Amino acid sequence: MQSIGTHVWELLFSPIKIGSMALPNRFVRSATNEYLTDKDDFVTDRLSELYERLAKGGVGLIITGYAYVRKDGKSSPKQAAIYHDRFIPAYKNLLERLNPYSSKIVLQIAHGGRQSRPELCGGTPIGPSPVTDKSTGVTPREMTEEDILDVIGCFGLAARRAKEAGFHGVQLHAAHGYLLNQFISPNTNRRRDRWGGSIENRARMLLEVLKECRRQVGKRYPVLVKLSSDDCLKGGLRVEEAVEIAKLLDKEGIDAIEVSGGASRLRVAKTDIDSPKKEAYFSHNAWKIKKSVSVPVICVGGIRSLEIMEGIIREGKADMVSMSRPFIREPDLVDKFRKGLITQAACISCNQCFHPKGIRCAQLAKDAP
Repeated sequence: MQSIGTHVWELLFSPIKIGSMALPNRFVRSATNEYLTDKDDFVTDRLSELYERLAKGGVGLIITGYAYVRKDGKSSPKQAAIYHDRFIPAYKNLLERLNPYSSKIVLQIAHGGRQSRPELCGGTPIGPSPVTDKSTGVTPREMTEEDILDVIGCFGLAARRAKEAGFHGVQLHAAHGYLLNQFISPNTNRRRDRWGGSIENRARMLLEVLKECRRQVGKRYPVLVKLSSDDCLKGGLRVEEAVEIAKLLDKEGIDAIEVSGGASRLRVAKTDIDSPKKEAYFSHNAWKIKKSVSVPVICVGGIRSLEIMEGIIREGKADMVSMSRPFIREPDLVDKFRKGLITQAACISCNQCFHPKGIRCAQLAKDAP
């Protein structure tokens, strides 16, 4: 059994609060699409089992895969839906399975915008401006004022449904090239009205979504955001602007900020993370944002080893550490850390996790008899 220093216990395994939500430790399961809904995008037993394994394995905060807030916001097959009250009972069943555990779970709510697939969203996708997605060739229809206000309302209703279902909070997805990210990015937002141009105008959609969520769920219900800190493409959002947007969110009452980056079509999730120096590739951006806001900051991006995790917290770069791919291979990863069985995740960052029949570790699949 490997030894874990006292300082690691004091930092990574210490409790923390996000708004009114008390968490048992600093470990976060970051959202990913699990491909585990049924044909109508309802939560299934297999998806519930996945979250239960994470809770049993000791994850402090579980963030679900993207749940789309309006019918035209679907960006992937077998993606969870939250655009109607009829989805609430299935979510309630999921949450009942997690009641015995100390973990908390929040629902990530999103709209794909131009990354919604035409064959899945019922027609031409929408976006802030008709800027073609080069990875798909899709050119979205520019949203009207009416479109924008309706989508804002749909986010608020989705937050209300999440609260009614029993989720401990919601996370707004404003990263990875989805709709809210498209509005804050100068690469995809070329508007000249009140929704485009200046940082304040490009952030207006996200801030209005936050306000509408607050109107629906109240001030004490935790609302988090996954924020792009760098689009990682020419003419896109840069960290300096992301810092300013984070300040606006902080002022408007966001409860926590998960700092990520990149457009999902560009596969920003780096591969072959085989040494500590390759880990935590958004930690510097997280640090810049943390210096500028008063709420907890969560760092995501290729984090694998306790050495790096502890350093992120100790050096004040973030308050929590977030992982996705490592938990696909080891849902009990936190429990292994806590027991001193390992000091590093087994994930090799091969990016072969995603499968149309449900996410799974490709390496374990290869090893199966």
